[in-house]
Amino acid sequence: MTAIDALLELLNRVGACQGKAGLVLFQWPKAAVKAMKAQKLIIKARPATSAVCTGCESNCVMPVHSQAATTGKPLPFIVCDKRSDINRVLVSAGSLIQWQCNVDLISKFIITSLGLHQSVMKNDNAGRMEIGMVLGNKRSQMLCLESDGTLNLIAGNSKVPLAEFIEFQNGAYILDDVQVRRLVDSATTADNRYTPSNARQEARKLDTQAKYESWRKAYRALKNEKPDRSDVWYSLQIKKLKNAKEDSETIRKHMKK
Repeated sequence: MTAIDALLELLNRVGACQGKAGLVLFQWPKAAVKAMKAQKLIIKARPATSAVCTGCESNCVMPVHSQAATTGKPLPFIVCDKRSDINRVLVSAGSLIQWQCNVDLISKFIITSLGLHQSVMKNDNAGRMEIGMVLGNKRSQMLCLESDGTLNLIAGNSKVPLAEFIEFQNGAYILDDVQVRRLVDSATTADNRYTPSNARQEARKLDTQAKYESWRKAYRALKNEKPDRSDVWYSLQIKKLKNAKEDSETIRKHMKK
């Protein structure tokens, strides 16, 4: 088994768990496990509560008990209830160590690999994990991670299995950012929540211009009524009259133009 084979098995387990945490019991290459731990693709889970008893050749799976040893560390053991000549069988604490992986860890790996900035991860309306905005050569798109039997990267209407983007080089897993940008560019449709449209931009410009014009009209009316007041006074009155969210200084800058 290669390091990539090990990662594929890991991704398949997370996908099969619908993104929830899945325990990892592996017999994988040391280099693969070392990289997964270092890159936080897997993290420690609670120790196993059962283990294979080595007291005889039957290899029964038995519950693990624990008591404090003289060193102060827990001493795990199995109590054999099958044979009278065995009783307690000590268990190595190392053999009880379990690791887990979930969609959050995979998402953080993608974010780190692509150098994205996202403090809070969230799901979109389709239940996909939003990774962050990725800039391609033609357009920018929100990159999402779908966990529905298979882990897929999604940009717009384009979807590709995550496994196709990951390589193992120099003892580490890397995400092919060039291929990710191609995925972004290949999308022929975009999510309007993330892709600004010219229509919306033009509408915002018109709204802003109309707001400024209303300030100018109010200024002229106040100026005619009370010509001896300061510009600061006029801007404060306009803020009250228009119930403006902007501060009076912003109004003052635009009420004469």
